Amino acid sequence: MSLNKILKEFIMSNKIDYSGVADLSSTKDFIESMGGELVSKYSKSISVGIRLPDSIVDELPRRSEHEVAASYRRLYDQTNQRLNVATGKLKSLLEEKGYDAFPVPASERYDDENIAAIFSHKLAAHQAGLGWIGKSCLLITPESGPRVRWATVLTDAPLEVTGEPLSLECGHCTDCVDICPVNAFTGEPFHEDEPREVRYDARKCQEYLGHDVGEWNVCGLCVYICPHGRKR
Repeated sequence: MSLNKILKEFIMSNKIDYSGVADLSSTKDFIESMGGELVSKYSKSISVGIRLPDSIVDELPRRSEHEVAASYRRLYDQTNQRLNVATGKLKSLLEEKGYDAFPVPASERYDDENIAAIFSHKLAAHQAGLGWIGKSCLLITPESGPRVRWATVLTDAPLEVTGEPLSLECGHCTDCVDICPVNAFTGEPFHEDEPREVRYDARKCQEYLGHDVGEWNVCGLCVYICPHGRKR
């Protein structure tokens, strides 16, 4: 059985909503700038994503209410945990086949100064053809918008690439830019050769979540408002 078929069966049995394999060779320098050789030495990435339920995301405009904030935070943590369990299993599966694998947690700070992880899940999913980088700097899928949590497994396994980056489909829409309570987004479209700061001020988000919305640290309005997620 081919590696890609084994991967497909794994994804189905673990109830993963999104998956894709990307070739990272064209982004090696950027990956190394984020996490060094620990992550840049891998040639392939496997993206896994779980869609957040509309019933909870659609309540985010009422996030100041304790029950709404608690429900979203619980969902966020549980989804991350599901993803981390899945990538741990996937790492073991690949190693059993004789390949090296490095699971990147769904949500873990690596660089406090730049407010960044050791590796970009959005980059991997974008390269795998699962979506595009929107004006909110989130990965936008055609079917679910940004209502998806992601995790990644980096590997040297000779998997077949499943897709290629999608073109930007945000058009003139600025809903995520307009709804942000701290004006963290500039509205500039994504370009690979430009730093994140051209589009997004991560520190504004961090300060808002840390001081202005209470102990539950919930916002997510850019996730809620995107038309590509709300259309269902």
